[in-house]
Amino acid sequence: MKDIIVVTGGAGFVGTNLIQKLLKNTKFKIFSLDNYSTGNKKNHIINSRVKYYRGSTKDIDKIFKKNKNKIKSIFHFGEFARIFQSFKKFDECYTSNTIGSESVFNFCLENKIKLIYSATSASLGNNGNDKNLSPYAFTKSKNLELLENLKKWFNFKFEVIYFYNVYGPGQIETGEMATVIGIFQNQYRNKLPLSVVSPGTQTRRFTYIKDTIDVCYEAWKKNKSKHYSISHKQSFSILKVAKMFGSKIKILPPREGERFASAMTKMSLRNKIIRRYGKKSLKDYVASFIKDQKILK
Repeated sequence: MKDIIVVTGGAGFVGTNLIQKLLKNTKFKIFSLDNYSTGNKKNHIINSRVKYYRGSTKDIDKIFKKNKNKIKSIFHFGEFARIFQSFKKFDECYTSNTIGSESVFNFCLENKIKLIYSATSASLGNNGNDKNLSPYAFTKSKNLELLENLKKWFNFKFEVIYFYNVYGPGQIETGEMATVIGIFQNQYRNKLPLSVVSPGTQTRRFTYIKDTIDVCYEAWKKNKSKHYSISHKQSFSILKVAKMFGSKIKILPPREGERFASAMTKMSLRNKIIRRYGKKSLKDYVASFIKDQKILK
């Protein structure tokens, strides 16, 4: 009986929220596989149905050798997931997103395990040309090409969910792998100017973590082997987001790989992308955060 779900990156921001959702809505055992490059033991959920493994996805066959026949699905969310940092940490990005992900795909293929893969909006923009802007976007886009070929060659079953700038409680706020909203929150809390990368007019669609996880669960539950995107209908420039906090702003130099827009672009895939839109407003979230900070003072 297949009674296990594996979540790669299960000790990270998205993975932790996904595990909470799976615990609430299923009866499966859940195994997390994380190398803890961005994951944290503080995110561990104490539950008899959850077990955490430290390791690389490139070794997934060895790590889960004894359990491979019991695994029903793998949510592969444990990739290197930052654009600018992929230039500075190219080897880490390539090892995770290319070598590690191919190992996960092959493990699923050989053991008839359903894959749910987190893709990125970074590979969609500018009519698909943004996929070459950074090592991160390139590796992610090549994984999509590989998956489509695995479907054609071996009838491989998988779901793809395109993420758009996920934010919310538990996001990374400090360090090289911090996200935009997390960085702004930390700077606001510490009364520092909010750092905006030049030109500041680049736009993004920010999606609340719960909205993102709900679509991941929907894709897994419906089991239609489709592509989904989860974003918000409203997009904001980075400068406009910073102004929501009402703090001083510091403009930083331009960065390699910076996308001008987080576009909703048609993809030349055999599967039509099923579009889902988040309910949570970024403006409301920021307003609530600021209100909470004032109460704490």
